[in-house]
Amino acid sequence: MAGGQRRRGAETGGDADTDSNVGRIEEAVRRMAIAYEFLPGERINEGELARKLGASRTPVREALNRLIADGLIQFKPGQGFFCRPLDPKEIYDLYEVRRILETEAVRLSCERASEETLQAVVADYAAHGAETAGKSVEDLVEDDERFHIAVAGLAGNGELVKRLGKINERIRFVRWIDMDDRLPYTRGEHEALVAALAKRDAEACVTVLSSHIGKRLDQIVAVVRRGISRLYVPDIPGIGS
Repeated sequence: MAGGQRRRGAETGGDADTDSNVGRIEEAVRRMAIAYEFLPGERINEGELARKLGASRTPVREALNRLIADGLIQFKPGQGFFCRPLDPKEIYDLYEVRRILETEAVRLSCERASEETLQAVVADYAAHGAETAGKSVEDLVEDDERFHIAVAGLAGNGELVKRLGKINERIRFVRWIDMDDRLPYTRGEHEALVAALAKRDAEACVTVLSSHIGKRLDQIVAVVRRGISRLYVPDIPGIGS
């Protein structure tokens, strides 16, 4: 019996990484997909990716399948896995959904949040989110996402926060590009949101968020063009340079 169990284990997951390391591989591939380390529309070579990650193809394929549901990877029957395109209309739609989720969340937050949790978000922003000097665009976007998630979290709706987090992943690369231009305005808009939130002024919060998050399609197109330039022309200063 014991020998049979060992044989079954060897058949289904003799590689330790088949089961225990899928999560690690998934997170590594997730980071690569978010940052467009695979170029838009590029077919993903599973064998090459497995070698790069020091894993077998089985957990790599499982990780790629998981990321399909998050919109970070695409699968074409008979062809394989592909990097998602950098499509302006898709990005615009994601920004629109983000705005809808966050404005509804902030209304609920103003209604539902306890004074203690609300003031904790305000205090945390003052202590950590307001400082921008010396930070990379990645750090700034991370701070921004954390602040917005904290505000949305005051609504007490875990599903809303989860969906917002997934949207943030899909637009993060574009936000890295956009942060260069947005930085002079972001801090003032955040401070206006914090002030309105502290007063539980839902309408003021919605007004600030709608302006802060909202994008026109032509603005998205311009940012995407800059993003494509940085992906395909390495000598243009880009993310992390």
